[in-house]
Amino acid sequence: MVLCKWEELPEFMRTEEIRHYYLLLSRRQPELVLKRIFDFTVSSVMLALFAPLFLCLAVMVKCDSKGPVFYTQERITQYGRRFCIYKFRTMVQSADKKGGLITVRGDRRITRIGRTLRRYRLDEIPQLMNIWKGEMTFVGTRPEAPEYVKHYKKEMFATLLLPAGVTSEASICYRDESRLLGAGGETDRIYIEQILPEKMKYNLRAIENFSFWKDTGIMLKTVAAVLAK
Repeated sequence: MVLCKWEELPEFMRTEEIRHYYLLLSRRQPELVLKRIFDFTVSSVMLALFAPLFLCLAVMVKCDSKGPVFYTQERITQYGRRFCIYKFRTMVQSADKKGGLITVRGDRRITRIGRTLRRYRLDEIPQLMNIWKGEMTFVGTRPEAPEYVKHYKKEMFATLLLPAGVTSEASICYRDESRLLGAGGETDRIYIEQILPEKMKYNLRAIENFSFWKDTGIMLKTVAAVLAK
C-alpha cells in the first residue's frame, strides 16, 4: 500500500484541497507498507481459521431465506476504483429493488438471521476476501456506493487516497446509523446532507493523523464495541 506519485493520481483528485492530505500521507510511506503487510498476513490467517464459521453462516443464510449466500454491491475504493464488496446476505432477495440503498431502523427487508449477523457485524466477515485482494483494508473510510460518492465535496475525495476500510472511528461512532435515519422516505437526503458530512469529519481527521498504531487501536475499539452488544 504505497501512495502513487501526485501526477499519477486521477485528475479529479489532483486538487489543492487534497494536496494537504497527500503530503501528510507521503511522509508515512513505511507505515503504509506495514499496513498492507499486516492486512495481507492477518486476512490470510483469518480466512483459514474462519473457514468452519464461514460454512456454518453460509448454511444458516441459505436455510433462512431464498437467495444467494453472498450479497455483492459495487463500491468505491482507493483512487476512485470500483470493486464488488462481499457480505453475507442479510436481506430478502432483490432487496435493492424493494427499497433504498440505505437500511433504516425496522427495515422489513432484513431477514431473521440477517438481524443477528448485522448486530454482531458477522455479515462483514466475507470482506476478508476484499482485504486479501487489496481492495480494502482493516481500518479506513467505509466504502460508499457510487451514487453517494457523486455528492462528495472536493475535500472528501482525500479519503480515496487510501483503500476503503472495514472499520473506522466514524463507523464506531455511527454504528447505530439506521436509528438516526429513522424509517421515513427521505433516507437518502438525510444521509447525504446530514450524516455523510459528519462522518467525513472523522475520516478526514484520520487521514491527517494517520498512524499504523492508531489503526491498531481502532481495531481493538471495534472489537470492544461489538462485544459490548
